[in-house]
Amino acid sequence: MKIPFWKMNGAGNDFVMIDRRSGGLTLSDKQIERICHRNFGIGADGLLAVENSQNADFRMRYYNADGGEADMCGNGARCFARFAMQVSGKTGNSLSFETQAGIIQAELDGERVAIRLTPPKEIRLDHRLAWDDAAGNINEMLAHDCNTGVPHAVLFVDDVEKVPVNEWGRAIRFHDEYKPKGTNVNFAMKTGLQSLRVRTYERGVEGETLACGTGVTASALLAAITQKMESPILVSVKGGDTLEVNFTEENGMFDAVTLKGPAEFVFSGEIEV
Repeated sequence: MKIPFWKMNGAGNDFVMIDRRSGGLTLSDKQIERICHRNFGIGADGLLAVENSQNADFRMRYYNADGGEADMCGNGARCFARFAMQVSGKTGNSLSFETQAGIIQAELDGERVAIRLTPPKEIRLDHRLAWDDAAGNINEMLAHDCNTGVPHAVLFVDDVEKVPVNEWGRAIRFHDEYKPKGTNVNFAMKTGLQSLRVRTYERGVEGETLACGTGVTASALLAAITQKMESPILVSVKGGDTLEVNFTEENGMFDAVTLKGPAEFVFSGEIEV
């Protein structure tokens, strides 16, 4: 069976997009994993499907590159908004879509999209993590947690470019502290009064990605608490783009959390599954 697809990227976080509004198109974990494989498939960090919704304009389904379904993806949500508008022919610059993390509102401005995220939850500050590195040494750092649709651990470092993201990220992702499902892991460095640089190890991709929207958001919100940073916070990512996180905060409680950044079409085609 051949299915049409579109390839998109948001700040270097890349996705395969499919239209599933007519129903009947189901894909197994193995099929999704092969589609996302960078040698045997199209190559992507994940797959996004547009479905009909009774609660919003559309429904977003997100699958990681390993085929497992996740509740939310920030960069994917921005790409989803542009894709849903294009394939549906919907007019205007705004839309809503249902995710497993809640209803997301999106505003389109050319190739840039701002999404309003559901309020963060499960914020936990200043807990100490210890893990063994490849040389057998014990590393110990303070970590902070925040769920921005999916769970994230954030560790603030002095030089993010020197962090072995894949090694440390994998150790923390599978740490006993986060069992049974694990967590995404972000290493963040303050670069200015209202700016950060963030590198992310993504659960489900099982490696560092060029960007992670929910990770950028979690890092910015935790920086607001621990580093006394104010909105908006500009976050540069490994892919070279800068994402903007806006929010209101009072006594560690956040509202009106938005993530703005690029959402670009790359190419389209058909793939045999």
